[in-house]
Formats: sequence, structure tokens, C-alpha cells
Amino acid sequence: MPPNCAAVARLLLRPSTATATATSCPLRAIRAASTLVRPPTSASPQTTPRSLSQSHPRPYHSTTHPPPPSPFTPTESAILSASYAHVPTHGFTPSSLALGARAAGYLDISTSIFPEGAFSLIKWHLYTQRTALAGKKDSIAGFESMSLTERVEALTWERLMGNGEVVGRWQEALAIMAQPTYVFASVKELAELADEIWYLAGDVSVDPTWYTKRASLSAIYAASELFMTNDRSPDFSETWHFLRRRLAEAGEIGDATRSVREWLSFTASAGVNVLRSKGVPI
Repeated sequence: MPPNCAAVARLLLRPSTATATATSCPLRAIRAASTLVRPPTSASPQTTPRSLSQSHPRPYHSTTHPPPPSPFTPTESAILSASYAHVPTHGFTPSSLALGARAAGYLDISTSIFPEGAFSLIKWHLYTQRTALAGKKDSIAGFESMSLTERVEALTWERLMGNGEVVGRWQEALAIMAQPTYVFASVKELAELADEIWYLAGDVSVDPTWYTKRASLSAIYAASELFMTNDRSPDFSETWHFLRRRLAEAGEIGDATRSVREWLSFTASAGVNVLRSKGVPI
């Protein structure tokens, strides 16, 4: 004979709810009651849903959300910041990293936290110069009264000037960036720079030109950066004129494609030359 329903309810429910269940004992109520009296256990990964941000990271930047956190930890930032001061003399090299670690109060072995070696120092330069553009925008005279194209030109020039202190070592950096291991990260950073410049300039396009604008600016910036490494004119005036000419030609897709080809050709040849200088038989 099945167990008395009221007796089961008394065992499973608190005294205040047992009377209400005694008259009818649906199976779902008994199951719910057993859940109520079950002792607490640690959350199970199978039953605890992950938040949307955990399962699907937001792949876009939104003005209504804070910017993403720095890709560098506080320790990494301290070492890289100190190492950057040695780049003009020692280049983007492990030597600069070791000197920076000492200056920051760490042992030389601390540089082992950078599995990518000197490329981490290059990424630091690219990231800090790109994120600094937001603050530099306010220092550009008459920025708010400029046209969209003029704003893009001014911001692109500001970013190029960010290479001024290390321009003598930038060809070495380009050679490292051209290595197959780092090409994807380098191109990704270039794309983020182009997007940042258009965003800060006030671009609000939502049509296919959103992509063409950024692709063209990426090519123009890469070509201007290459030109700057060989520019010996006062205050890089030749680079300034080169940039303006390329921006004026931005409507011609052939020029943008050629700029990318020139950048890839230069970085590839620079990488080969660096490897040869180290005795690699190529």
C-alpha cells in the first residue's frame, strides 16, 4: 500500500505548510518540498548558468560600457614601462627588457613572464601609443571645428609622432613584427589603430564604408610609418607631406592596395636581413 501522503508531507515540509499539503499530495509538490529541505551544496557547473559576458565576450566597443582592461598586468606594466626607456639605445631587445626589470626593482629572470620576448615590448609601444590618442585629441588646436577628414589626418599624424623617440629602432621592430608568429597580432593592432582614429574623429557611418575607411587608413598609416623610418627632414616634414598626399588619394582603392603590398614587402625583407645578420643561412 502506498505511503500516507500527509505523513510524507510532514517529513518533508515545515510544520506551517504540512496541513496545506495533507489534503492533496501532487508529485511535483513533494519534489519541490524535498528541494527545500535538501542541505546546501556547492554550485554545480552543469546547473549554474554562466553569464552572457562569460559565455559570449562582447566583440565590439560600446560608448555605454567602460573600455576593456589593459592587456598587461601591473607587474608587466612596471617592467615594460621601465624597459621602454632603454629602447632608443638598445632597441626592442631582451637587453632592454632585462635593464627595465632591474630599473623596476625586479631580478633579470623576471623577464621570463614575457613568453613573446621582445615582441611584448613592441606590443607595449603599440598599445600605449594607440590608447594615448584619446588624450591627445583635446590638445589639437581647432579640432572640433575641423572636418572629418581633417580630424583623421590630425590624429594619424599624432600617432606617427608617437614613434619619434624610437624611430631609429623601428625598422628592427618591423622585422620582428613580420615574423610569422607575430604577423596576426601586428595586423590586428593596426586594424584597432585605424578604428580608434576614425572613432575619435567622430565617424558614425554604419554602411559598408565603415570597412573601406578603416582598410584604407590602415594601408595609409602603414605606408607613412615605413616612409618615416627613412625620413631625415626637419620635424619629419617629408612624412607629413607624404601622409597628406596619401590621404588625398584615399578614394583610389589601388593606392590602398599598393600601400599594403609595400608594407608587407618591406617588413618581409627587413625580417630576412635581420636573420641574416644573426648568421641564419637564408
